[in-house]
Amino acid sequence: MAIKDDITWRTIIVYVVVVLCGCLIIAKAIVVMTVEGKKWRTMAAANVPARPIEIAPNRGDICAADGRILATSVPFYELRFDPIAVDKKIFQQEIDSLAYCLSVFFKDGSKKDYKEKLTRARNGKHPNRYLLINKRRVNHMELKRIRQFPIFRLGKNRGGFQAVVSNKRLQPHVNLAVRTIGYLNESVEGGTEGRVGLEAAFENQLKGESGEGVKRMMSGTWMVIKEKDPVDGHDIVTTIDVDYQDIVQHALKKQLEKSEATHGTAILMEVRTGDIKAIANMAKGKEGVYVENQNFAINGAGEPGSVIKAATIISLLEDGYVTPEDTIDLGRTGRYKFYDRYLSESHEGLGKVTVTQMMEKSANGIAKVVFENYKNHPEKFVNRWYGMGLDKKTGICLPGEADPFIKYPKDKSWTGITLPWMSIGYELKLTPLQILAFYNAIANDGQRMRPRLVKEIRNRGEVLESFEPEEVGGRICSRKTLKQVREMLENVVKNGTARNIYTTKYRIAGKTGTARLASGASGYGGGRYRASFVGYFPADQPLYSCIVVIDNPSNGYYATTVSAPVFREIADKVYSMAYVQYGKPEYEMDHSLPVCKNGLKRDFETIFDELDMELDGLRDTEETDWVITASDEAEHVVLKSRKIDYSTVPNARGMGLRDALYVLENSGLRVGFSGTGMVQRQSLQPGSEVRKGTYIQIELR
Repeated sequence: MAIKDDITWRTIIVYVVVVLCGCLIIAKAIVVMTVEGKKWRTMAAANVPARPIEIAPNRGDICAADGRILATSVPFYELRFDPIAVDKKIFQQEIDSLAYCLSVFFKDGSKKDYKEKLTRARNGKHPNRYLLINKRRVNHMELKRIRQFPIFRLGKNRGGFQAVVSNKRLQPHVNLAVRTIGYLNESVEGGTEGRVGLEAAFENQLKGESGEGVKRMMSGTWMVIKEKDPVDGHDIVTTIDVDYQDIVQHALKKQLEKSEATHGTAILMEVRTGDIKAIANMAKGKEGVYVENQNFAINGAGEPGSVIKAATIISLLEDGYVTPEDTIDLGRTGRYKFYDRYLSESHEGLGKVTVTQMMEKSANGIAKVVFENYKNHPEKFVNRWYGMGLDKKTGICLPGEADPFIKYPKDKSWTGITLPWMSIGYELKLTPLQILAFYNAIANDGQRMRPRLVKEIRNRGEVLESFEPEEVGGRICSRKTLKQVREMLENVVKNGTARNIYTTKYRIAGKTGTARLASGASGYGGGRYRASFVGYFPADQPLYSCIVVIDNPSNGYYATTVSAPVFREIADKVYSMAYVQYGKPEYEMDHSLPVCKNGLKRDFETIFDELDMELDGLRDTEETDWVITASDEAEHVVLKSRKIDYSTVPNARGMGLRDALYVLENSGLRVGFSGTGMVQRQSLQPGSEVRKGTYIQIELR
């Protein structure tokens, strides 16, 4: 019994001791973690090398309209080596082979150089456990090859080899639209950021969010411990067509080389949407090679020359100063005097020409017509241009668009010759894109479209944001004027200064422009020119508008032979590709005359202008507000004067309900009606005398 009790007590004592020891251990752990935690963490940090790192996200892609990649981030690898992690015997046996392999691969040092570098990192006074093997980063296929080198094939822990991944921005199509796409530069924070083009414009969407981590030396190897995962950037889907871009760029480059010009630009735009399908900018670089180093299309504002005459003729037509058939006597001298200054034609005088012919031949005599009609109220002319949106930026999403410069009569810089000089494209500044946007409106039934370069922002295929085609402002002019101008622009190619690009395969409309460029102290006498052609095709059913601008050509300088052929080459190939790919669009035309109710003359003028249809009999109705409609043998709607006498019962037959109520109630009658359509019957005889307040019933059908 005593023995049994003795064992029990011994057990209890041991148990108590164990419990007390456990409590002491737990208490000590708590003290270490709380009270002494900072101390021990400091000591650990001092003894275990560690550094905070930023984990870069994958930058989003920039894609063409069909999804093809225009810019993407490709992983490249920085090669590091920890020689201490390698067994001494293995290092001595294989260092020569490794040095040889590195020398052959990189071709920037001998076997001896690499051996000394690697050995010094291991045996030096301060061993380098994170040695940079070579400054050049390698791609994935090269990395696979390097992993098979002696020592490195042992892996990270036994061979000390580490490949640190980083992304490099590449453009798979190399030189296509490189300035528009943009590029990356080192940021203030030390990373990279978009500096120009779409890379800059959509930097916030493309860059993503960086992750956070710590790089620690663990068991002789640097280990990255992630604390916050990075968020990859979004993808940008553009309107650019890779095939069209290639066509535009090569056509422009070929002509720049042929003419030995300093630089040039070409833009292709879809008429209906304002989508930029191609944009090329090229300048002569070192050794005469043409490269993209500046976006002249959006920031190259300059005097446009004769391409602005379309805006001039629209102003004259809209204000009723001329018609296309009017004859203008420009004389035979080819010189026009404005105060003490003279303006000359590029060739001999034209004599008597129609307004249409004046446009076809790009006559500077149009400045004479403008001066004669607007000299007493020049603000009327400038306001027309402002109303067409020529004084506003296009609002394209790219940074750096230049402001248009169009003087106003109240400006200090306005002089007596500003008006005529402006009318032919001088004393103002516009970019090629701003000019193209104006001509695109002419092709697009008068409606300006904001140039669109980006359609969508996506995240892993999911559309986050869409940018729809956007109409800007109202129509630039009436349909009547628009029709006349479009016929003139087509005649420029058929019979005028651009007849060298005429083709029977499809119809082209456009305008040439050859402008002298100011050159410092020599002014416009420096022999520098800007050759431009802008237009659209096919002229009858416009699909695309295009502008070609070439600066300082050496071999000829007229737009007819410098810029127009580039436009024709682009148009030929794009027209063919568009119809091969999509088929020629079919348009159902309704040639029947609309049903017309009798009524107000100004309503008919507005409606038929919108329908782009002819009205006959307008001159016979100048002194009347109300008209009767009929059709003639030529299938035109004819307007005839209709006299309304409010002192008797008016004739409301043929009118719509609104007009009938207006004339009857203005005669003092109370009106009741039934049915819809046009007035067929009225209860009181037209022309009869009637007292005010008399009731009249009208029947419509």
